[in-house]
Amino acid sequence: MPIAYYITHPQVQIDANVPVPEWGLSEIGRARALAMLEQPWVGSIRRVVSSAERKAIETAEILARQLGLTVEVRERMHENDRSATGFLPPPEFEAVADRFFANPHKSIRGWERAIDAQQRIVSEVEAVLDAAVGGDIAFVGHGGVGTLLLLSLSNRQISREADQPAGGGNYFAYDIGARSILHGWRPIDGR
Repeated sequence: MPIAYYITHPQVQIDANVPVPEWGLSEIGRARALAMLEQPWVGSIRRVVSSAERKAIETAEILARQLGLTVEVRERMHENDRSATGFLPPPEFEAVADRFFANPHKSIRGWERAIDAQQRIVSEVEAVLDAAVGGDIAFVGHGGVGTLLLLSLSNRQISREADQPAGGGNYFAYDIGARSILHGWRPIDGR
């Protein structure tokens, strides 16, 4: 039974003067990504596919290097497009994110609609799985679209109730053949 793991990047170095897709991992995030390598589920991964955002690529490279693999970058696996607002202070970001999930068919403050982001991430993951040759696959990406993917695989309506725990650096697993969830969000470092 091949398994797909959807892994979200851990903590990032926030810089309001740098575009969000260019943020890299913080020291805590890097330490958590390295701690992930000690988890028993990592050793079975045979393919690493990443969003093109820097924080996801940095996480994917740590994983791929450990496994002797290369990172496949998929441009359309990016986080929901929030370029209309750019950086938002955390309390404001959380309020807008709440509205994003609560109104999936509307653009909130110019953000990509949740329904469109969900269709995009599902389509990208399916394209990779359709070309899969066997073995476990790690998708490295982001919490928002990861939650949308998890909801789609669970046949649940878009809402924030399935959002990953705060801070990022989580993963869920699903059976590739059955497209069924094996478990929901867990911390990548087993904390």
